[in-house]
Amino acid sequence: MIIEFLEPAQAELDDTFEYYEIQHKSLGYKFINEIQHAIELIKFYPLGWHQISQNTRRCLLKTFPYGIIYRARSNHILIVAIANLHRKPNYWKKRMK
Repeated sequence: MIIEFLEPAQAELDDTFEYYEIQHKSLGYKFINEIQHAIELIKFYPLGWHQISQNTRRCLLKTFPYGIIYRARSNHILIVAIANLHRKPNYWKKRMK
């Protein structure tokens, strides 16, 4: 299974890692580990999470207030956003055009 991040999603991941590292040493790494675990679950169960639009799903993280917004295709997962759940909903939709 191929995992690809849209550039803005990768930037969100990087920025959030840095933010949590500044807040508390090693918290950023805990965030990254949780993201990696969620992506592994998405790889095995791509249709297993809540559908938020016709082709888009959201996998919620357990510890952090974030969700992975993604599109699943036959052998490809496109990560659209690493979305802060306290942010304006659906801000990422413009990325799909």
